[in-house]
Amino acid sequence: MMNSLPPSGRRSAPLPPVQEHSGTVPKQRTEQSATSSGARDAPSSPASASGGKPAKQRDAFFDNAKYLAIVLVAMAHAWEPLRSGSRATTALYLVVYTFHMPAFIIISGYFSRSFDWRPDRLRKLVTGVAVPYVVFELAYSLFKQWADDPSHDISLLDPWFLTWFLAALFIWRLTTPLWKIARWPLPVALAIACLASISPSIGNDLDLQRVLQLLPYFVLGLCLKQEHFQWVRRRRVRVAAAPVFLAALVFAYWAAQHMNAAWFFHRDAAQELGTPWWVGIVMTLATFGCSIVLTGCFFAWVPGRKMWFTALGAGTLYGYLLHGFVVKAVKYAGWYDDFPILHKPVGEVLATLVAGAVVTVLCTAPVRRVFRCVMEPEMKWAFRQDAVEIARDRERRHHTASA
Repeated sequence: MMNSLPPSGRRSAPLPPVQEHSGTVPKQRTEQSATSSGARDAPSSPASASGGKPAKQRDAFFDNAKYLAIVLVAMAHAWEPLRSGSRATTALYLVVYTFHMPAFIIISGYFSRSFDWRPDRLRKLVTGVAVPYVVFELAYSLFKQWADDPSHDISLLDPWFLTWFLAALFIWRLTTPLWKIARWPLPVALAIACLASISPSIGNDLDLQRVLQLLPYFVLGLCLKQEHFQWVRRRRVRVAAAPVFLAALVFAYWAAQHMNAAWFFHRDAAQELGTPWWVGIVMTLATFGCSIVLTGCFFAWVPGRKMWFTALGAGTLYGYLLHGFVVKAVKYAGWYDDFPILHKPVGEVLATLVAGAVVTVLCTAPVRRVFRCVMEPEMKWAFRQDAVEIARDRERRHHTASA
């Protein structure tokens, strides 16, 4: 067909030959950092799969969301010892706890959509989640023994303080292929969460209550698409988010003296909180609904452009795990008791600002370079290279065939 003559009988000039680049296109990863979002295996960019264009850069929106969420986590930990003396602080604490971890977990689920049981991805799961869990569980336990309780037991089956998220992420990520083939993944995940909330016999191993009760947020992230995040960032949603947050603060101010905040921690069954079993189902669905609404409002306010803190979004898991040592050190040192000013409005503002500054520093590149050996270890010695190379070759052949 390329050699046929046009109807006029004149042969058209041949097209110039396709010029091939002498150099290779730099290989860029479209996924957000595994250790910062809790998801190492983000979906590949169509541009990178075609082989002719460079892959997309990191999405500033998700890095901004992760950074702002981790700052709220640190601030909430700073407010916790101040709740007993301030109803307003308690209200802020309840509102933030309603959405800060759900937002983080939803993003983790969104960037886990491409996870499967391929050898290279299982390797990343071990090095990026399982190894940091073991290291920080041991480190936190030793720190508690040294600073507060010499009788504290070291147990990898009983996550202490912040390490529960790594245990949960490991389990959630392993189950990702199952959720991808389920017909109704989110309703099933909600049913599991409701059953967990009425099952006090589950126990504390690997914080399974939290793992199961927070599972719907991870599954929701798996189900979301880019357009869903674009939808909540529309102007009308941003405008509506303001009165929604205001209403949430008003309700939280009332709930501060009438409601058990433990419902938002998702650590206990209903019976363990002194309520009938059916209340667990009602509260699981109610907290899920409230969390989704406030998380949507939070995403609506997250800037989509590159900000001064955007680059810090790649180190949010560093900030998350490391700021816990500061939080516990302040508590063990008794600063909240020794400095009464912290229980006054000016002290509460100061504690909030310091918490935000500390976690910001812990997300920076120098800190990440120091702790990368335990947060993102290579560990090539621990894995068979042939299995990893076979998986990579299979993926390259798949991309070539798709192109």
